Amino acid sequence: ATVMNSLALQDALVKAGVASRVMSALRMDQVCEYYVRRNAVEYLQHGEVVMLAAGTGNPYFTTDTAASLRAIEIGAQLMIKATKVNGVYSSDPVVNPDAVYYPRLSYDRVLAEGLQVMDTTAVVLCRDNALPLRVMNINETGALLRLMRGEPVGSLVDRGE
Repeated sequence: ATVMNSLALQDALVKAGVASRVMSALRMDQVCEYYVRRNAVEYLQHGEVVMLAAGTGNPYFTTDTAASLRAIEIGAQLMIKATKVNGVYSSDPVVNPDAVYYPRLSYDRVLAEGLQVMDTTAVVLCRDNALPLRVMNINETGALLRLMRGEPVGSLVDRGE
């Protein structure tokens, strides 16, 4: 599914005039390019948007862990977790209307309180590599564009609170 989603996003980006590539952890030569870190970094340096699909290509790793790993590999300055809620909450706000929203919190707080931001491995990778994480609602109109403009969107998870 991540490959199909990435291809759909690439199509939208191309229609908007944005150079982009889809790279997969699994070989799918007729569909997209195989992920090679060096190539991904080169494309980014040339101003292209690179979408990394198919997880790590290995079983037992979630897409969250794959995203953290790849973000670290390519030297990303921020990891964006685009999901169905507009940030990090004390519990699932879809189920619990009294859930408390956290605009900013630390990796350690996420881990200590068992907050369901991402799986533990993904959060630890971000923490241990000082990779900030922004959690936002992908369905909120204009949210991604506002984030790209530097506006505060969703929750920030980093070393401090």
